[in-house]
Amino acid sequence: MNVAVIGTGYVGLVTGACFAELGVHVTCADKDQEKITALQKGLIPIYEPGLRELVGKNSTAGRLQFTTDIAAAIRGALAVFIAVGTPPRGDGSANLAYVEDVAETIAQHLDGYKVIVTKSTVPVGTGERLRKIIGRSLKEQVDFDIVSNPEFLREGSAIEDFLRPNRVVIGTGSQQAVAIMKDLYRPLYLIETPFIVTDVATAEMIKYASNAFLATKISFINEMANLCEKVGADVHQVAKGMGLDGRIGPKFLHPGPGYGGSCLPKDTMALIQMAKEHGRDLELLNAVVRVNTKQRVVMVEKIRQALGGLEKKTLAVLGLAFKPNTDDIRESPAIEIVQALLGAGAKIRVHDPAAMSEARKVLKEIVCCDDAYEAARGADAVVLLTEWNQFRNLDLDRLRRALRNPVFIDLRNVYDEPHMRQAGFRYVGVGRGTKTV
Repeated sequence: MNVAVIGTGYVGLVTGACFAELGVHVTCADKDQEKITALQKGLIPIYEPGLRELVGKNSTAGRLQFTTDIAAAIRGALAVFIAVGTPPRGDGSANLAYVEDVAETIAQHLDGYKVIVTKSTVPVGTGERLRKIIGRSLKEQVDFDIVSNPEFLREGSAIEDFLRPNRVVIGTGSQQAVAIMKDLYRPLYLIETPFIVTDVATAEMIKYASNAFLATKISFINEMANLCEKVGADVHQVAKGMGLDGRIGPKFLHPGPGYGGSCLPKDTMALIQMAKEHGRDLELLNAVVRVNTKQRVVMVEKIRQALGGLEKKTLAVLGLAFKPNTDDIRESPAIEIVQALLGAGAKIRVHDPAAMSEARKVLKEIVCCDDAYEAARGADAVVLLTEWNQFRNLDLDRLRRALRNPVFIDLRNVYDEPHMRQAGFRYVGVGRGTKTV
């Protein structure tokens, strides 16, 4: 089977490479000539572990190719995946301009039956909207089906998430389209991946509801962490006790500076706006967003109190990406916190294994360092903001010697206080009101 993926951003590139790995012939198309030229040379524009190797392997095997000839990619495919961006508008709603533009292009080049699949995260009702756009723009009368096949890719683990997913969601009203989609994903049946076959609107809603619930868990545990500090409880033990309940589960119960990235902030706001358009007020999600926004302020205040003020203090910041194993700084709590620290008069020395070049575009005043120890040289404290593996087992003696003051502010709770105290540090964590045994 031949597949076209329109859009070579994060979702499109991972989708194309992984389908090729499953044995499908994939053409990834984009109108950005510079990006396509780079991809044809094996240069990957995003940081995602394993992606460069996967693209190279399948390009060499002839299963994956890149082109700016979108028309030819559409004509040569049975399934056409739309994987372009849906950036937020000023009111938080999803901007569908790129998706609709691709739909118009597809309509102009349909030369026979095709399955048109939305991989982009789109509001409920978009599938029907695309059906109307394509239907009225066809040059000749041909059949097509619309499918919602939302992605559930975690940055830093995207390849594993695609090739070993928790579930595959297929939303369509056509049995023919279901059969084609199941054939595409046939290798996943061997690992007994659950398939959810439903209508388009429900599939679209599954994606938003999933991300909104994850955001809710993060904001909830951050609320509990802030309370734990007041009452003398340890949020990690609280989270463990909660997570062992099968109805709750342990995932996403990790306190810190809040959620960020390209999905959770955008999707929660889009869902809130979608509800408003239908006359509903999602009170719980509104609170989730408020808690997440406030958590950055809480973290900055925690740093301020630990140092007795921020003006003229030098801080060694470890991590700028919104999570490990990515260079993505979109909506990153670390970026917002650093901006606030700079605004309060602090000087920032920083190290991130992947995100520093992106961060330099928005943080002009930071000093970028080659490693954690260089960042710590002469600093008044270390502030751990992103839990990269490189930061989980630091040489504490070397780190302490590099610092002016041995203060370690751990906003991801990677370390524990007794161990840090034994290493000669004054340790500040999140929600750890009691001493860890």
